[in-house]
Amino acid sequence: MKPIILLAGPSGSGKTRLGRHSGAFILRLDDFYLDEDSPDMPRAPGGFIDWDNPLTWDAEAAVRALASLAVSGTATAPAYDISTSQRVGTRDLDARDARLIVAEGIFATELLALCLRERLDARGIWVDRHRAGNWWRRLNRDLHDHRKPVPMLLRRGAQLFQAEPALRRAAIAKGFSPLSYAATQAALSTAKQDGPLIIANT
Repeated sequence: MKPIILLAGPSGSGKTRLGRHSGAFILRLDDFYLDEDSPDMPRAPGGFIDWDNPLTWDAEAAVRALASLAVSGTATAPAYDISTSQRVGTRDLDARDARLIVAEGIFATELLALCLRERLDARGIWVDRHRAGNWWRRLNRDLHDHRKPVPMLLRRGAQLFQAEPALRRAAIAKGFSPLSYAATQAALSTAKQDGPLIIANT
């Protein structure tokens, strides 16, 4: 069975970049968002869909894909277009040659208990960076990618800035280890080379 690292942290903390440069197989958890016209989507004040609420996301489908990747090395995952908030197809995933699976996304904290329920070899890391930097990186990325309308990005950015301390506390309570960016890089490198998945807090 392949080991799994769940890479969590605020939007803008560098999870995608860390995963991409780790050399591990990456499962993009953002692809498991639900379509915006799905029933009973949670709403934020003002009537907009609250995309930071885990009820906008399919945790059970994500853990099924992780279990399949860890055991067989293959899985099928949705392909999701964030700009239109719709699934646009599926992707066949092949991790048979990978030594490590990294699942990254803002809802990674929802998965550790589910992975342990499925008896997967999973550990959780919270990428611990200053929230002002997270805010700036997030805004620049989202504007560049045209992810959402500008007023929504500004409103969401302010909400996330305020929410980060509580999100960090919740992640730690769920078993995630808060690591600096550099320490996360080192942990991923060690795990990818079949080292022990021992994560020391920093």
